[in-house]
Amino acid sequence: MARILAIDYGGKRCGIAVTDESQIIASGLTTVDTKDLLPWLKDYVSKEEIELFIVGEPKRLHGEPSESEKLIQPFLGKLNKMLPDIPVKRIDERFTSKIAFNTMIASGISKKKRRNKALVDQISATIILQDYLYNL
Repeated sequence: MARILAIDYGGKRCGIAVTDESQIIASGLTTVDTKDLLPWLKDYVSKEEIELFIVGEPKRLHGEPSESEKLIQPFLGKLNKMLPDIPVKRIDERFTSKIAFNTMIASGISKKKRRNKALVDQISATIILQDYLYNL
């Protein structure tokens, strides 16, 4: 089996999470500057077999798209052009940053490390991927 890769897309940086080859465990992989994301994905896919991309879908409380969606749509078009054989699914990402931050607190991560927004983004991507796996 191939891996599933999740992206918590942001204006400055993107959290990345990936499954194991059996698609059972979701793990945070890294954080990538948004400007470097497409080349990073192309390189990663050349080394690892990816079956599916999961991209967070930011929504407001009542379900309408958030402002961030305007940044994500052009990225999705470029991703589809660059890697057309790998499908993309969207997963509602409401509250993932809050859940990630609370997870960091519950895990005993120091206050200093909790300020690391890159770590929050990586954990958020992991939560998005876990949510997808749970709802399969």
